[in-house]
Amino acid sequence: MSIDYLDHPKDEKKLRRFQRKVTIVSAGGTFLDGFDLTIIAVAMPLIIQQWGITPLEQSILVASAIIGSFIGAAWLGKLTDTFGRKKMITIDLFAFVIFAILTAVAPNVIWLIIFRFLLGVGVGADYPISATLVAEFSSTKNRGRQGTFLAMMWFVGAVTAYISGVLLLPLGESAWRWMFLLGALFALIIFIFRIGLPESPRWLASHGRQEEAQQIIYDLTGNRVEIKPEPQRKVKISYLFSPKLRRRTIFVTGFWFCYATAYYGISMYTPTILSAFTEGSQQATYIASSIVSIIGLIGAFIGMNLVENWGRRPLLITSFAGLTTALVILTINSQPTLTFLVVLFSVAVLFSNMGGGILNFVYPTELFPTNIRAGASGFATSVSRIGSILGVLVFPNLVAAWGNSAALGFFAFIGFSGLMITIFLAPETKGQRLEDINDESFVEGK
Repeated sequence: MSIDYLDHPKDEKKLRRFQRKVTIVSAGGTFLDGFDLTIIAVAMPLIIQQWGITPLEQSILVASAIIGSFIGAAWLGKLTDTFGRKKMITIDLFAFVIFAILTAVAPNVIWLIIFRFLLGVGVGADYPISATLVAEFSSTKNRGRQGTFLAMMWFVGAVTAYISGVLLLPLGESAWRWMFLLGALFALIIFIFRIGLPESPRWLASHGRQEEAQQIIYDLTGNRVEIKPEPQRKVKISYLFSPKLRRRTIFVTGFWFCYATAYYGISMYTPTILSAFTEGSQQATYIASSIVSIIGLIGAFIGMNLVENWGRRPLLITSFAGLTTALVILTINSQPTLTFLVVLFSVAVLFSNMGGGILNFVYPTELFPTNIRAGASGFATSVSRIGSILGVLVFPNLVAAWGNSAALGFFAFIGFSGLMITIFLAPETKGQRLEDINDESFVEGK
């Protein structure tokens, strides 16, 4: 099937308004992802202070939402290909609201871990759902920019989490509960705006619902198009490792795994690392961590503005090269100062977010065909969550056994691995239509 209606609309202003709406309400989900996965790092010192939880409980609590996101991405990503983008993007946000509220009222650490896990299921699901919907409603010339905007909002959410920590800290030992409740409020607002989004015409057409797809196309663009019926093809997730898609699958899962391992390993413990250099000031720790997070957001913004002109491949290579270099410098300095750590951590996240942190929302949706796009994106997300879990669980144990330098050296190696994967496997998809990247006439259910 070939749908080029988005590239030649009769009513271009109307289409652009709609595309902005889809991108913004979808980006609301990634904003929540960034907020909810980062807020635990902000809240952790307060939870430790109130409940006196053990180091093991701390690790499980930090990892619980990430483990949940692994399941959500793998399971609900595939359901999005079966039941549609519209249904799942609404159900997903409803889960955000409910479980964010429950985390705020958790009576003890066990229930907090359970609620954070369930919240994580929704977080993981939103990656493939939102990214797929945005890609399928985007025009060829701005698909990369809209996809990277989606990813950039993750870092806006992370920065908001740190700012919330600074503003809510005066509320005392219960401040962490208000931080979680703020996430529920954000989710409720975005949930309301997501209601009413239309289904993706590409998904409708791939499921034999041509008339509905044609009507949505006309409503958006003013174009009357005829979509010929096609036999519905059910594709198993194992098709990702067929000769046609194997190289793409290895590339997408490989670079995203490396990025997630390094980024989460560092970012989830930035406040913990920096607190040793702030003379016990929780506010100073939050401010220093916020600076690192804001620089990471700037990196994502730079990448968003380079992706269509420079291209995906060179941007990702530069990203991993800069990340690896910063981590190597951190590794060889065994007696850093607070300023040194803030500067080098900032450089590391700037480069990592400039490429790896935003192209993980672009490449997975570009390199796989419609009937497996969300499932493939969900699978890649779930593999990246393994990296996130590894980063979160390995880092504190490496620090305890060998110190910060050895732990950062491990992540430098991971960054270098991502660089090699990109150099040898990354394709360039700039300026290509989704149907040209994925000739679906070759896709067969297996």
